[in-house]
Order: sequence, then structure tokens, then C-alpha cells
Amino acid sequence: MNLEEIRADFPVFRNEPNLAYLDNAAMALKPDCVINAVNDYYSKLGVNVHRGVYRLSYEATDKYEEARKTIASFINASFEEVIFTRGASASLNLVASSYGLNFLKPGDEVITSELEHHSSNMPWFEVCKKTGAVLKYIPLDEEGRITVDAFKSVLSDKTKVVAITYVSNVMGYITPVKEIIKLAHEKNAIVSLDGAQAVPHMKVDVKDLDCDFLSFSGHKLCGPTGIGVLYGKSNLLELMPPIEFGGDMADVVTTTSQTYKASPYKFETGTPIIASALGLAEACKYIDAIGFDNIIFQERKLRKKAVEELEKIPGIIIYNKSCETGIISFNLEDVHPHDAASVFDNNDVCIRAGHHCAQLITSWLNTIGTVRASFYFYNTEEDVDKFIKAVKDAKNFFSSF
Repeated sequence: MNLEEIRADFPVFRNEPNLAYLDNAAMALKPDCVINAVNDYYSKLGVNVHRGVYRLSYEATDKYEEARKTIASFINASFEEVIFTRGASASLNLVASSYGLNFLKPGDEVITSELEHHSSNMPWFEVCKKTGAVLKYIPLDEEGRITVDAFKSVLSDKTKVVAITYVSNVMGYITPVKEIIKLAHEKNAIVSLDGAQAVPHMKVDVKDLDCDFLSFSGHKLCGPTGIGVLYGKSNLLELMPPIEFGGDMADVVTTTSQTYKASPYKFETGTPIIASALGLAEACKYIDAIGFDNIIFQERKLRKKAVEELEKIPGIIIYNKSCETGIISFNLEDVHPHDAASVFDNNDVCIRAGHHCAQLITSWLNTIGTVRASFYFYNTEEDVDKFIKAVKDAKNFFSSF
């Protein structure tokens, strides 16, 4: 990769040339092609889709549905299996509310883990309260990982749903989901994957995985905010009822009955997320052009260097020294992560601090939160140097008290 050329695609780097942006697990930056796709829709079309009987609406509809095809191809799904939502959280909640509330009964079991983002486990906690199903947690190993053997220890004939993360947003671990999915299907359970941290960083093929549902966000994939994707197997989406009702999802409505369109439209009430869908499609094309092999290589190279340098600094606690992705979670001894983060900002280094909407794993780590640095393909070795300098500055600052 030519990093100089790649970084030139991102207006934030042109406006902030000294910025070391290491908060990619929360939000990826946007390249020009994505921003232009959104702007072009508003400036050249700017109209609604599907029902307008005029040229601009036809053009907007064609672009919108072509965007769905592009995104479906990106994860090897079919057109009708891709539902646009407000984000990964909305996608995960849709599965829980539509499938969970309608197909679970008392005594059924739902398996999740302490590695989950709140959006992955909290909806099923509520579903279990309402249906009488039982929520079970996969025991984590000494590193905080999900293993196949640990999953087997909680899997039973009563298991109906497995709701787990593909990649932890705190620890960065890759869950062995393919093996877990196979075992779950042997018990006739469905698997809902939180792919928010996976889809932007590795090739995800839903057919190869054989997952039943996959949720991810646009904004972590260099796409716009306010859009996410729910992939679902066609046969399951056909069974699931909509959870919102109104325009564009209705088929025939009378005073005594109502029917709904087929998927994906029955889950997309009202005016669609048109501009963001076009932007997300461009983001998928951009990521494909970069190539996941290049993305993985760059992230791992930078993370390796950063961890090696962190280990040379006394008083740094690293919670995920061995990790397959670009996430580092750490703390400065006796320093609140929020306090540490303020020093990073003074050094033009963007990191995140807190529990990262994943309080179960920070509790498991016996801490109130962590400082998290997360790399992406546009980060450089100079970013690592700035990051390490900020860590040293923070340590020196707080040791003076």
C-alpha cells in the first residue's frame, strides 16, 4: 500500500495533518469517494425512492437498489437478505425483537458471553425476561477468550439461540465462530453474530460461515453514520414478523386486515436511508480496492510495534497482549482511563477510554474501564510513535502527583 496516497483520500488528514487517529474501533474516517456519493445524491437527485413516477425518482431508486446489491456482494449474501437499519445496534435488536420474542418459550436457552458489546447481549436479556427463556454465558478462558470447548460446556438440547461477537471491541479477539455455528446448528439453534468489529477488518463470507444473522455498522467501515446492515437467511426472514409498521413496508391494508411486502422491505419502514446506503456501497468498493490482506498486514504490524514499545514502559497494564486484530486495551497503573485520555488529546492522539459499552468484560478484567487504541489500514508507524510518546507523557504527568 502507498500510505501517502491512501491518507490523501481522507479529508480529516488533510485538515489535521498532525493527527494520530487511533479510535477506529469506534468510528472509521471517511474517504472522499464516500463523502462524494452522499453529496451527489443530495445535490443531483435529492428525491425519494420506490414510489415516484418521474425520472429523478427512478434514478434514485436504481442507485439505491444497486447499493444494496454491492453491499450484499461484499458479504456474499443475496439481495433480499440485506436489510438496512440505523446501525449494528438496531440490527441486533431487530433479531432479538422479531425472532426472539416470537419463537422463544419458557425453558429455552440463549447463549451469549461476557465479551459482548451491550448491543449484543442486552436485547437478549430483555427477551429472556419477557419469554421465560434462560440466558447462559460461555465461560471465558484465562485470556478472556471464547473457546469451542467452553461453548460446548453450555450448549444443550435446550439451546435455541446463540448471540455472540465475531470480534470483541475491547479485547480484539476473533471468536471461532465457524466451529460454534456448526455445533449450534447440530442442536437446531440459530446464531446471531455481532460483526461490527469484524466486517471492516477481514473478509466475511456469510455463506461460508453459515451464520443465520450478521449485524454490522456503516460508520466503522469508512461509511456514513446512521446506517447499518442486518444479514439474515431468507427462510428465517420470511418467518419473522416486522417490528415497525407504516409506509413502504405495507402490501395490502384494509380496515380488517393488513399484509406486508417480502424481505427486505417489510423490515424497512418509511423513507429509506438513501444517501447513507449509497455512501456505504462506495465504502465497500473502497475497502475491496484496498484489499483485506493489506488491511490485516498493516493493522498487525502496527499493533505489534505498539505492544512491544508499551511493554518497555513500567506501570502499563496490557489486557490483550496476544491479539489477532488492531485493538490494544491497556491502563496506566493507578490512573483512571478517562484522566489518561485527556493527556493523549493534548498530543493530538485520538484514543477511547471507558468501558466501551461492554461492562461485562471490563468487570471480568476487574477494572472500571480501559484505554483503547485501535488501528486501521491508513495508520502509520509515525502514529505509533506519537501514541507511545503520549503514553510516556501521561505516565510522567500522573507520576508527578
